[in-house]
Amino acid sequence: MHLSTYLGLLHTSLTTLADAFREVGEGHGEEPDVRHTCLLLAERVDRQAEALAPVVERYGEHREEEPERLHAAGLESTRGGPVGLLRDLQDLYALASLADITWTVVGQAAQGLRDRELLDVVTSCEQDTARLLTWLRTRIKQAAPQALIAAR
Repeated sequence: MHLSTYLGLLHTSLTTLADAFREVGEGHGEEPDVRHTCLLLAERVDRQAEALAPVVERYGEHREEEPERLHAAGLESTRGGPVGLLRDLQDLYALASLADITWTVVGQAAQGLRDRELLDVVTSCEQDTARLLTWLRTRIKQAAPQALIAAR
């Protein structure tokens, strides 16, 4: 069974995403909404990782390196200015999308296993991830005109 591989991927992607939200929040402190919301979303992602812990304990996990590689390539530090904010938000979106689709894959396994506990965790966390993706998409739309047209 390869569920442990995807549980490891999910766990790693969640911890990477939470760290990246904190990094972007701190790095763009001049944007109060970004700072506050990113720190709040980091806490939500931390709670997702905590909710996953009992499932990981039951099925085990095999850690993969993909999320860290993406994090290292895209979010070692934040970029400055309006274009930097836009690019950092896009990096967060990419990391969040990885977590989102991995929740979907794990959810399919939970259905196959008829694991009600895992299905409940997946359902809750998928909804939470959808909300954070919506915020990121909205904030990217808000930042784009200023970054691409108004900023010099």
